[in-house]
Amino acid sequence: MITYLIDPIRSINLETISKLSSCSHTLELSENAKQKINHCRTYLNNKLNTENKPIYGINTGFGALYNQSISIDKLGQLQHNLVMSHACGTGDEVPVEIVRLMLLLKIYSLSFGNSGVSLVVVQRLVDMYNHNISPIVFQQGSLGASGDLAPLAHLSLPLISLGEVYYKGEKQASSKVIAQLGWKPLQLQSKEGLALLNGTQFMAAYGVYCLLQAMRLSKTADSIGSISLDAFDGRIEPFHQLIQQIRPHKGQIETAKNVSEYLKGSEISARAKAHVQDPYSFRCIPQVHGASKGAIQHAIEIFETEINSVTDNPTLFPDEDLIISAGNFHGQPLALALDYLAIALAELGNISERRTYQLISGKRGLPPFLVANPGLNSGFMIPQYTAASIVSQNKQLCTPASVDSIESSMGQEDHVSMGANAATKLFKVTENLERILAIELFTAAQALAFRKPLKTSVFLEKIIADYRKLVPFIEEDQLMYTHINKTIEFIKKLPNY
Repeated sequence: MITYLIDPIRSINLETISKLSSCSHTLELSENAKQKINHCRTYLNNKLNTENKPIYGINTGFGALYNQSISIDKLGQLQHNLVMSHACGTGDEVPVEIVRLMLLLKIYSLSFGNSGVSLVVVQRLVDMYNHNISPIVFQQGSLGASGDLAPLAHLSLPLISLGEVYYKGEKQASSKVIAQLGWKPLQLQSKEGLALLNGTQFMAAYGVYCLLQAMRLSKTADSIGSISLDAFDGRIEPFHQLIQQIRPHKGQIETAKNVSEYLKGSEISARAKAHVQDPYSFRCIPQVHGASKGAIQHAIEIFETEINSVTDNPTLFPDEDLIISAGNFHGQPLALALDYLAIALAELGNISERRTYQLISGKRGLPPFLVANPGLNSGFMIPQYTAASIVSQNKQLCTPASVDSIESSMGQEDHVSMGANAATKLFKVTENLERILAIELFTAAQALAFRKPLKTSVFLEKIIADYRKLVPFIEEDQLMYTHINKTIEFIKKLPNY
């Protein structure tokens, strides 16, 4: 068990989050973070005790109710009511892995000391994380501006002993878990409910999770595409470094290098070819996979900036004696990047399905549908149908959410990002891509067997040998969905090669 120190002077990045997600760990607030949190809270308390002017969300109502003054003795009730009333999420539950990311990112954002919360609130979030308490959060309800209000309200309910959580593998009332641990429900103070609910941690957590998957699947697409290339008896020349040098997009260069290394030593790749060109789905792997790598890298830059930011409102600057109501909660930077990333991942699936289609088409010495007795056997006919269906769904999911906006809160919130919808759509696209790539591997491994006694590279032969321990060569028709499911599980391990 390792302990990760939360300190705002140390940036957090996707590499760190990936390492944390792969091992048992706890969080701890640094002394610097504690000092910043306490300093800001002390400043806010002094401000409220010495001045009597309205400060949005602190001694006023919220949204369109910003002009409603709240007496100082009701400020705690105001924050409690805020958390309760905004917990309006619905739909499917957010996966636990993403909820934990939401907790991590919310803790980190509050540690900067610009939010005005008390140390006890942040520490309780840390304690929830360290005890593997995962609040039940729902996918629907956020407009992606004014923060991810509904999802973050559900994330915060256990602080006041409301809502439900997953704890020790069971869904339980948070009040029961809190009592079991000997904790007391928190009495929220001024600004604290608003600081918890404002912010982009729902969008950001989905984006971080999908980016970690995207980096893995991008590499997986290169290795599976390499197997397909040899199975199709494709040409290696399009991956020559000179081609990439005269169009030096970084993603294109990286993809061509990967495929060249994966196929190094392949007998199939080295032999003379009767054909002078391959279809685009093979020949243009560097350009298409590479463009998606470029989009992934762009999204990484956006999200690494976001997760190292303060995104609630209003924000406090104690040393400058300023409390500023602004719009750092607006999710537009994330919404655009989420839509872009969904398109990039969908394209990896799109070109993958096209390679699958080519492999079953009875070309270049391969039998139709990759079985010895087509007609009696349908072979790999319908796996391609399934891939095509998923690709079509991804195209529909790639309609951008970020171009939409619906006015809310009586016109006070008249432009929203819809980044939360972009995030949940991206999650589905990411899941779909893994399934499409699995079908390509299932098909390519079958096709490659018809090239024997010629062998592909040592690297790819090792992948196929391990794969065959789970999924056999298909001699005659049999249940295919079980093999597809096993292939999905297998490719989760491919980056370890």
